[in-house]
Amino acid sequence: MSRIVITGNGAICGAGTAPGSIVETLLAGRSAIAPITSFEAEQFQGGLAAEVPDYNGGKLLGDRKLLKLVRRSDVFGIYAGTQAIEQAGLPAWRAALDETAAAHYADHTGCYVGSGGGAFEVNYDFFPLMAETKNDLNGFGRELSNMVNPMWLLKSLPNNVLCHISIRHQLKGPNGCITNHTSSGILSVIESAWALREGDAERVVAVGHDAPIEPQTLLYLDRVGLIGKDLLRPFDQRHDGCLLGEGAAALVLETEASARERGATILGEYLGGGDAAEGEGLFSIRSDGDGLSRAIELALDDAKLKPADVGMIVAHGNGTQESDASETAALVKVFGADMPPVTGFKWSVGHLFAAAGMLDVAVGLEACRRKVVPGIANLEHLAESCKGLNVSKQTRASRSDVVLVVCRGFAGTNGALLLRAIQ
Repeated sequence: MSRIVITGNGAICGAGTAPGSIVETLLAGRSAIAPITSFEAEQFQGGLAAEVPDYNGGKLLGDRKLLKLVRRSDVFGIYAGTQAIEQAGLPAWRAALDETAAAHYADHTGCYVGSGGGAFEVNYDFFPLMAETKNDLNGFGRELSNMVNPMWLLKSLPNNVLCHISIRHQLKGPNGCITNHTSSGILSVIESAWALREGDAERVVAVGHDAPIEPQTLLYLDRVGLIGKDLLRPFDQRHDGCLLGEGAAALVLETEASARERGATILGEYLGGGDAAEGEGLFSIRSDGDGLSRAIELALDDAKLKPADVGMIVAHGNGTQESDASETAALVKVFGADMPPVTGFKWSVGHLFAAAGMLDVAVGLEACRRKVVPGIANLEHLAESCKGLNVSKQTRASRSDVVLVVCRGFAGTNGALLLRAIQ
């Protein structure tokens, strides 16, 4: 089987606008979690999240007109995807090709995007008219076309990032938009790898993006008890819930032959991935971590690796008690006492939902390339339910060049993938 290599890596979140700057934030022990500024959030517990600071959508896109057609989440996805594409050197390579070669390039370059599937914010355009017409649905219907932006539907589509990146960069190969809650982003990488393995493409752009920091999402998560009071404390005895983040991350994956032909710099290698579902309910989590341990075992089998080969683990670590405990159970089951150093990033960047796993992949790869495992800076006392987890407040060295990234979502979804970092 031909090697699948990584030639581009992009990311944006509250902690930075590139994988390298995000790693620096983590190593410095800084958190991007702060009071929410994009809306009045005082009525919510804590009112905290990790927003992208000084947000300027037009600047991130390089095209203010496009803001009429995309959401905040889409801006992040297009930015991260473009960042990875440019780092991989794809635009310059394509520009140097003749017409026939350029057509072949377009037909054999794909794009897979993990999206949140839309947010409640897309309904907010209706609120003024709903208030004005009160309970008169006939009146609401009569005035709807006069009150709502005619671009509403286009702006609300979950596949906007897939479309705009593909159109902008002429990616006409296999493509897909994955909406599978938190595991969406990590599944976009696994799907991209299979497209390359099956010979459907020579190179693929994989993206995960989301911007869940908005009132209705926060209200519902708060009502079901998932929002933390002040900090997101993964695996700590004071862990009491998660806090939201926003952003995106992206990779360019290629066959080794494609990368060598272009003379591209190789950042890493995709080794294997797996996903598994527990399917026991929307919020239920098995205490034994069965779904996650199966996903990890599938990834190891796919990569033809043993647990001892893994040099570091980027955990989901969302700070909720049940998730942290069951994640620990899964990792102990697979790795036992010989567990490599474990870390997590959500204490600093928040929970990015559909982009969470993808951000962990992008940042985890960069950290492993530096041979460092950033500590969880706010970890003080390991929770009793997380005993056996090899996690630390301090930065440590990775024991090999292989990083395992795991991700979990609602309805018992679990994903895991393995990458090799290349210096």
